[in-house]
Amino acid sequence: MCRQMATMVSAGLTVLKTIRILAIQTENKKLAVILDKVARDVESGYSLSTSLAKHSQTMPPLLIGLVAAGESGGFLDQALENIAGTLERDNELKSTVKSALTYPVAVLIMALLAVIAMLIWVVPVFKTMFDRLGGQLPLPTQILVWMSPVAAWGSPFLVIGLFFGMRWWRKNKSLPKLRQVVDPLKLKIPVLGPLMRKLLMARFTRNLSSLVDAGVPMLQAFTLVSDTADNWLMQDALGRIQSSVRLGSSVSAPMNSEAIFPPMVTRMIAVGEESGSLSTMLSKIADFYDNEVKATTAQLTALIEPLMVAVVGLIVGGMVISLYLPMFTIYNSIH
Repeated sequence: MCRQMATMVSAGLTVLKTIRILAIQTENKKLAVILDKVARDVESGYSLSTSLAKHSQTMPPLLIGLVAAGESGGFLDQALENIAGTLERDNELKSTVKSALTYPVAVLIMALLAVIAMLIWVVPVFKTMFDRLGGQLPLPTQILVWMSPVAAWGSPFLVIGLFFGMRWWRKNKSLPKLRQVVDPLKLKIPVLGPLMRKLLMARFTRNLSSLVDAGVPMLQAFTLVSDTADNWLMQDALGRIQSSVRLGSSVSAPMNSEAIFPPMVTRMIAVGEESGSLSTMLSKIADFYDNEVKATTAQLTALIEPLMVAVVGLIVGGMVISLYLPMFTIYNSIH
């Protein structure tokens, strides 16, 4: 939407006509309804940024802030191009991470289903045979035999619990108290934690660079960047930095005391402030972390694939061996 809007505005179309065209041609019904309302507001005399701000639940704060800056500075088409590029890069990084996690999640789900299927349908057949043969079962086999009825009656409850758990999470995941607990834990997850931290740095520096480059005042820029941050720790740190900047401090000085920001980020921002090229420096930091996220994701994917194969092999193979252990015991007792 932003890319098409920028193209039409730079071609000389009015904002009102541009929005009406986008509302007609967009395939997203919800977005079409919102754009139609925005067009009506613009036609009534409201600015584009004010009209978009009425739909802040859907429109990103970064979009609203940069459109406002573009309108006041007379470079709306450039602001829209900037937003489009920023959102595209952000979406590309998210897609890279999601694609890396899709494989292990899918394999784990398939392994879990295979284990449940074996416990419900395969193990009872072996249990009947073991009961006929008699004798003491090895411990691994005893565990499987005990787990079989538990899986049979517990699976429906597991499915129901997962369903309602996911619904509850979607409804409450944005609650401040929940985010204060969950968001710090995300950054402590082995392997994935550092990757999420790099993703946060890439998004923060990219968004702040876009806002500073568009001439948005620093205090307003920090408010908008905080709204787009997807982690409570980051938002909390940005709030304290904003308070210090309001009192006359530089950006880099209070950032030094915030553990979430790596030393390289604070030092490069300090250099950018001293040289008057903060926007350029932020953009370079964002490029660095973009590449770091892609490289880390590639390494993670290469590591996870053989690891998942080994894990699934151990789980399924362990179950098969446990089922056949009594056979070996009987064979040894006969001989």
